[in-house]
Amino acid sequence: MNFSPYTDLALEIAENICKDSSVEGIEMKRENYGLDNTNVTIVSITNDKGAEALGKPLGNYITLESSFIKENDIEAHEKLISILSSHIKELCPRNINTTLIIGLGNAQVTPDSLGPKVVDKILVTRHIKDTVPEDITNSVASVAALAPGVMGMTGIETAEVVRGVTDRVKPDLVIAIDALAARKVSRVNSTIQLSDTGVAPGAGVGNKRKTLDEESLGVPVIAIGVPTVVDAATMANDTIDRVLDALLNESEKGSQFYNMLKDTAGEEKYNLIKEVLDPYTENMFVTPKEVDAVIENLVNIIANSINIALHPGIELEDINRYKF
Repeated sequence: MNFSPYTDLALEIAENICKDSSVEGIEMKRENYGLDNTNVTIVSITNDKGAEALGKPLGNYITLESSFIKENDIEAHEKLISILSSHIKELCPRNINTTLIIGLGNAQVTPDSLGPKVVDKILVTRHIKDTVPEDITNSVASVAALAPGVMGMTGIETAEVVRGVTDRVKPDLVIAIDALAARKVSRVNSTIQLSDTGVAPGAGVGNKRKTLDEESLGVPVIAIGVPTVVDAATMANDTIDRVLDALLNESEKGSQFYNMLKDTAGEEKYNLIKEVLDPYTENMFVTPKEVDAVIENLVNIIANSINIALHPGIELEDINRYKF
């Protein structure tokens, strides 16, 4: 049995299976916006073979990576907001009357609080859309927002809550924000994934619930996710790989010890990780100590990007005018 670190990022899976050759049904395209240590990768799954290979539904997965997310650089954050909002607009269907924003996660647990905190900063207007002055009515969209909580606190399946609200509000689009898990530690809290395929609440910590997608809700669903945690088995795997690389560099090529190190992979490495972490191999997740500050950066970037993408009258220079 080979060790395969868990990840919610389509980019990481695509990098792994497409590293030596292209795979039918999977297309990858990278974009550069002239901002250092920042890039956007678009992974498109175009047929069933690609979906089976990637283990993801057909659709588009847009991944924004930037080291500036973790830094308090206002100018860089504004550029990230501009990039992210443009891609949200690309995924939005035309002729939207009402959008429902869903903040998934537990507001009491910092790494899982992204969704509820983003909802707090969304410019909600559905309740006043019919009463705004005529001269600005075309500048403001009809937007509703909800943080349904988690099943452990409410006793209600998240999908049931969202489906009930969707049936009542009848939005033309649902945007769901959730915390995810990454395979690479370097991508934790520095990556934002957009997709038009929906989301499974709780997937980031291996606690998948019913999927929120167009099939289950009856309307298009855009998912926005950020990997805020990495599972302990992944960290153990990375540590072992680094130790093996260091020992290989110090060993004589072709020697018995060198060949033994080269062969230490697959089942042997997996069993070692199991032995070290048992019984927590699949249930322990970790997050960086600066997660509180980084979550606030992510909340501002994502919330402002959504506000700009949905409301025609809000532009980048307006983002600091709306305080919640």
